[in-house]
Amino acid sequence: MAESGVTLTSPDRLHKIDQLRENNVGTHMPLPQLVVVGDQSSGKSSLLESLTEIPFPNGQGLCTRYATQITHRRDAVQEVVVSIIPGPDATDEEKQGLASYRRTVQSTAELQNQFESILSEVNAHMGIRTNENSTGSKTFSRDVLRIEKCGPKEDYLTVIDVPGIFRNTEEGVTTELDKVMVLDMVKSYIEQERTIILAVLPCTVDIMTQEILNLSEKYDESGERTLGVLTKPDLLVERSTKTVVCDLVNGKKRPLNLGYYVVRNRGADEQAADGGSTQGREKMFQEEPWCHLPPDRVGVVALRERLQDLLGHITDKAFPKLRAEARKMLLACEKSLDDLGVSRRTERDQQMYLSEIAGHFQRIVRGALDASYSSHPELESDDLRLITDIVNLTEQFNHDFISRSNVYDFENGEDPCCSEENGQHMIRVPTSLKNGTSKFPELDPIVDLDLSSTYVSGGSIMEWIGQMYNRSRGVELGTFGSGLLSSAFREQTQNWEPMVRSYLSKVVVVIHHFIVTIIGKICTDSKVVGELRFIMDNELLSRYQAAMDEAVFLVGLERDNKPYTLNASFNSTLRGARGLRITEPLRKDCHDESFPEDRKLFKLETVVKVMQGKTNGQEASENIHDILKAYYKVARDRIVDTVFRQAVDHCLLTGPMSPLSLFSEKWVLKLDEQNLASIAGEPRRIVKKREALMKKISNLKSALHILR
Repeated sequence: MAESGVTLTSPDRLHKIDQLRENNVGTHMPLPQLVVVGDQSSGKSSLLESLTEIPFPNGQGLCTRYATQITHRRDAVQEVVVSIIPGPDATDEEKQGLASYRRTVQSTAELQNQFESILSEVNAHMGIRTNENSTGSKTFSRDVLRIEKCGPKEDYLTVIDVPGIFRNTEEGVTTELDKVMVLDMVKSYIEQERTIILAVLPCTVDIMTQEILNLSEKYDESGERTLGVLTKPDLLVERSTKTVVCDLVNGKKRPLNLGYYVVRNRGADEQAADGGSTQGREKMFQEEPWCHLPPDRVGVVALRERLQDLLGHITDKAFPKLRAEARKMLLACEKSLDDLGVSRRTERDQQMYLSEIAGHFQRIVRGALDASYSSHPELESDDLRLITDIVNLTEQFNHDFISRSNVYDFENGEDPCCSEENGQHMIRVPTSLKNGTSKFPELDPIVDLDLSSTYVSGGSIMEWIGQMYNRSRGVELGTFGSGLLSSAFREQTQNWEPMVRSYLSKVVVVIHHFIVTIIGKICTDSKVVGELRFIMDNELLSRYQAAMDEAVFLVGLERDNKPYTLNASFNSTLRGARGLRITEPLRKDCHDESFPEDRKLFKLETVVKVMQGKTNGQEASENIHDILKAYYKVARDRIVDTVFRQAVDHCLLTGPMSPLSLFSEKWVLKLDEQNLASIAGEPRRIVKKREALMKKISNLKSALHILR
């Protein structure tokens, strides 16, 4: 396009706008642009040729299947460069192929000779189906044909031509979907607030019924962005129709703020090289009634100058806002990308992501086991005070075991340990136990929180011992068989296993609740949490079952083996019990003399009577009772300690096979590729969102670099 004498106020800015468009910034925010729109056969291509001096082939239909961006740029080198800007929906592979296309010629004359072959190549790259490219799959494309005309006398101007709107489909060529796609494409351009709409209107039709004007009014209600271009005035014959066109140009009918221009383009039967030149074609405007129109509203030169002014004006107006919008949009995109977390496409990415969560989980576990609840905000909730809940459960278990674990109550009053703490063991029930296992049905095969209905309670212990003695006595002299004590102990401890199972069940539920809740707190991706639980559950359940089996095994060791202990308290307790057998009856017959409190006066014959007044059976039963009681206390305390230390502390809390130690960085590294991807792999929706954000961020960073 030769220099017109009109100098733009912002050529650098216009060039930067073109650079923004090349970097797909226009898909994120509206850019200043001139867009030529109209119906098919409205004269758009001819108008574009007149404005840009690019010799489009007539009658080929080659440039109407996609948007065409023609850019004029002042440069020391004279050349015409043809390339393709990939559409917003193109895949990376498609973008690479489209962006690789580039043809350069030295002049418009050379372009005219090669244009048809160039357009055929472009159609093939875009996948447009034509007679030459029958393998194409598309009739229209959202890719953009870019023609850049450079030279020392070129003024900055960019015009975009979009496919023409059509109402009727052509069998085998266009479809209803194509019609909708073209209309959507046109709308996507004209709805942008920084777009000047060049509405191409052939003079040979009723202007008032043109769909493009109705569309323009819809998206430009004030008419501030719409400029009407009236084409084909040379085809008008009647004076009345010419008058209608003149009334439009003069603003007497359907006025637009930017007004109307009337131009005479090259016809289909005119050759670009001869035919007329623009000056020759526009001699008609010297005739009636065209000669009465304002000169600045008639002809291609006047239109071109007006478009240059408009483009410079909207660019200067928009430039500061573009910087602010790009910065604001970039910050929002970066925040959205941060919210998605680190990328998890590769196996390495997935390992790092999951290892970080596992490391965080283990730090919280250590804090929970140390009762260091203030060190992690995740532990502020009362239902996550892990070691506190387990200690409380253990103390309650110890209290219940002392008071309820024996089938028959022993003689000579309460157990001292029970009476000392009586009424002081109503602990706070952990929140995780209030709903039982309803939240964790996977635990049902392992745990049972209430086994009290299975507890056994007997009557008189001495009657029971007497019966056992009579059923199993032998020829011992003043003693009883060793098997009798084992049988008595086993029967007296029938409640041990259900009580231990109930205690272990409560601990397991508390630990499982802790694991599930903490993982849910530190991992915001519900898909990751669900897959992680699914893959971990089998191993967790196996470890819970191992702890339960260990506890039952420990109970079995106590109950099924011969009673034995080296604990010194056994002998002292037994001696005390035997002493009470003598002293308690004597208290009834003591004389009330003035002796210190620790001394009493008894008759010798009373002492003899107490020592000799029992049958062998009575004495054996009492002896069995006292040995059983002394040993029961030792074994009871031992099983409580052992179950806690071995089954709870080692198996469930701190041991190498503790369920709390399962989800660790070491476990993550051992996951196979399939399980790792199942847990940490990103859903396709997130992958696409991340890719879109990264592309947008890249485009916006390029935009800020260009706009600096």
